[in-house]
Amino acid sequence: MRYEIFGQPMPAVTLHLDQGESVYTQSGGMSWMTDRISMDTNMKGGLLKGLGRMFSGESLFMATYTAQAPEQSFTCASTFPGNIMALQLNGSVEYICQKSAFLCAQPTVELSAFVVKGMTGGFFGGEGFVLQRLHGQGLAFVELDGSLKEYDLQSGQRMKVDTGNVAIFESTVKYSAEMVSGFKNVLFGGEGLFLTTLEGPGKVWLQTMTLPGLAGRLVPYLPSSKN
Repeated sequence: MRYEIFGQPMPAVTLHLDQGESVYTQSGGMSWMTDRISMDTNMKGGLLKGLGRMFSGESLFMATYTAQAPEQSFTCASTFPGNIMALQLNGSVEYICQKSAFLCAQPTVELSAFVVKGMTGGFFGGEGFVLQRLHGQGLAFVELDGSLKEYDLQSGQRMKVDTGNVAIFESTVKYSAEMVSGFKNVLFGGEGLFLTTLEGPGKVWLQTMTLPGLAGRLVPYLPSSKN
């Protein structure tokens, strides 16, 4: 399967499908496609897996698109400014993604919920208790906020990240939250009470922007009704 990622700051990905090739996305995720592609909407994996996807920010129903002729194309667009990242899964590496990151994937890639272990990681890690897990074999595409930076953490190597800036990490990476030390740091540091801690081994991808942060910056400029 060939693909093309294009456009900034609202990117999209076009997948070029041969006859019989398929791609799935959440309900309503298609932007445009050629006319020889069929659509099949279902829960993909049953009710329990569908509910798990809902808690991780996706829809209960998923739509599968299959090319009925050669040289067909299917396009998904990002829903916010940032980047689209292609992940090539080989069956041995699993990726944990922030909520609502999933865009589309081949049917051989499974999207499921990932439950964060530990109370501090779930409450204060920035994404809640349920993230998204991608595993299997094939191509998957995720949409992420702002620009991306990749790090390859060695065993025992740790990185502290502002909550919400963690985009993706391999499942071998330990994800937790750690309280900021120092009374003045807590009150005046501007980073809140907790930072997200990532511990290797494994790769992590960090994002320069978060949607809640962007929304907070825009609030003072939004018109408000006057009584």
